[in-house]
Amino acid sequence: METTVSDYTWFEKYPGLEFERHDNGVLLMTISREAHYNATDAPLHNALSRVWLDIDDDDDVRVVVVTGKGKAFSAGGDLAWIETMIQNYDGMKVAFKEAGDIVYRMSACSKIIISAINGVAVGAGLAVALMADISIIAEEARFTDGHLRLGVAAGDHANIIWPLLCGLAKAKYYLLTADFIDGKTADRIGLVSKAVPADQLMAEAMNIANHIASGPQDAARWTKRALNLWLTQAAPAFDASLAFEMLNFMGHDAAAGVKAIRDKMGG
Repeated sequence: METTVSDYTWFEKYPGLEFERHDNGVLLMTISREAHYNATDAPLHNALSRVWLDIDDDDDVRVVVVTGKGKAFSAGGDLAWIETMIQNYDGMKVAFKEAGDIVYRMSACSKIIISAINGVAVGAGLAVALMADISIIAEEARFTDGHLRLGVAAGDHANIIWPLLCGLAKAKYYLLTADFIDGKTADRIGLVSKAVPADQLMAEAMNIANHIASGPQDAARWTKRALNLWLTQAAPAFDASLAFEMLNFMGHDAAAGVKAIRDKMGG
């Protein structure tokens, strides 16, 4: 059984996100700026920082599956929005808070979060993909942290979770080179939970969601809470990385990075 968004008014608070409620308390959340490959603009970034509070408060939700609409999961930050943060202290402050809230609120959310990474994932979208409790990726999908391409330090989520997932050596390599990683490689090095063929992605994610949603909820939630104490230990390093990223927005490298990306895209 599925119900419409009109049945749940909090759904309407979040531009760029679509919701479908499924059986067993499974909520499907879709990042939906398809014309922009689901890139995060200011309203979507704010939505991704706050939606976990309502998910946590919704007694009808047991597990949430998050994916992207169309061919992408989320293709990084919208360049027009990123440009507003360059040498803009007030704009940078907002992004700084929201980026931290995405990580900390996903971690603190008692409900189990599963990401179904259907296509390219960069930036804040990648933070949502990899901060999920279970991450399922299409073998053909590709992602990169991408911050170095933009000329800013790797903040968002990478410092708190990548070393735990794939080890410091691999984390340093992929964060410092900003190389793209495909689904099979991400699975092999431990950055994601599981890679499957693209045509099996959503079925696999929903099967896992239903399995967990049909099981003991307190046990699942307290297991998540205990495991995420590893993230709590890494919080000072994460806060430092996020501050360094924002500091870069006050310098020259970020402006040069945005220009380079625009030139590569043909303006």
